[in-house]
Amino acid sequence: MSAAMTLAKTLRAPPELAAAGFVPPERLAELERVAARYAVAVTPAMAQLIDPDDPSDPIARQFLPSLAELDHQPEESADPIGDEAKSPVPGVVHRYPDRVLLMATHACAVYCRFCFRRESVGPTAAKALAPRELDAALAYIAGHPEIWEVILTGGDPLVLSPRRLGALMRRLGTIGHVKVVRLHTRVPAAEPGRITPTLVQALKASGKAVYVALHADHPRELTPAARAACAQLINAGIPMLGQTVLLAGVNDDPDTLGALMRAMVESRIKPYYLHHPDHAPGTAQFRTGIDEGQALMRALRGDLSGLCQPTYVLDIPGGHGKVPVGPGYLDGGEVEDPWGGRHAYPPSGS
Repeated sequence: MSAAMTLAKTLRAPPELAAAGFVPPERLAELERVAARYAVAVTPAMAQLIDPDDPSDPIARQFLPSLAELDHQPEESADPIGDEAKSPVPGVVHRYPDRVLLMATHACAVYCRFCFRRESVGPTAAKALAPRELDAALAYIAGHPEIWEVILTGGDPLVLSPRRLGALMRRLGTIGHVKVVRLHTRVPAAEPGRITPTLVQALKASGKAVYVALHADHPRELTPAARAACAQLINAGIPMLGQTVLLAGVNDDPDTLGALMRAMVESRIKPYYLHHPDHAPGTAQFRTGIDEGQALMRALRGDLSGLCQPTYVLDIPGGHGKVPVGPGYLDGGEVEDPWGGRHAYPPSGS
């Protein structure tokens, strides 16, 4: 499809993107401005999916920098979902009573152009918690018995070495009240070669249910290599969930979104959340209206298996939590069927 088919390393700078044929040389100066502010990384696995002859390519739109990223809107925020206010110690976000985020690293295999943590990830951020900070984070978790689930995110936890991941999982395994460990990642699709038997074994934690949530936004991301990487995890007894961000120009039509949900289910990944995009700086070009998202969910409900139905959610700006914002089907004494027909409910006697 492109010169990227032969790439052997991750592209991390505009000149490398130009050399691969993904951006024209005359745009280098403007893209250097973007890259100076927001991290760039396109792995070989993602690069080989990009069609440089398609100006609307949905993979390129997710990962190649654009000057629009420097166009910040008044309603946008460097911390759009209010992580900082809910962080009792570095690396921990405790927003909900029974679960915490543990951000062990701020590095990712690829950097999404719409990332809601784009101000705190990348090469200019600390790569991982310092040992003393990690000790404090785990002490906080151990000291709060209401914490039932720990969600490893960041950054992408699967960019950590198997040695470091294994050590972290073993330490979580010693905290009795933690019963579930969930890892949020793009790695199985973005860098499938990282999923090795050694890494899979490192994810095991004694007495814990371990889940992996894959972030994927377009069906082309579920390549044979990505599906094989996911199969390694699933065959080892680690269930997988799917997370997707609703993105204008990437997956905001029923055919594309439906194909992605089916690709996940075919790969034994249960679609979990469809996220409404957050108000991160420079991401207006990706946002849709909630009414558009609801229309898409209605289309999925009418045509796709129940296994393919994610929950459409909004993270309320300012740190007020995540809520479902999918369409409603009850209106007074009527219920709407998946194809738009309306029916009395409760049914009247005949």
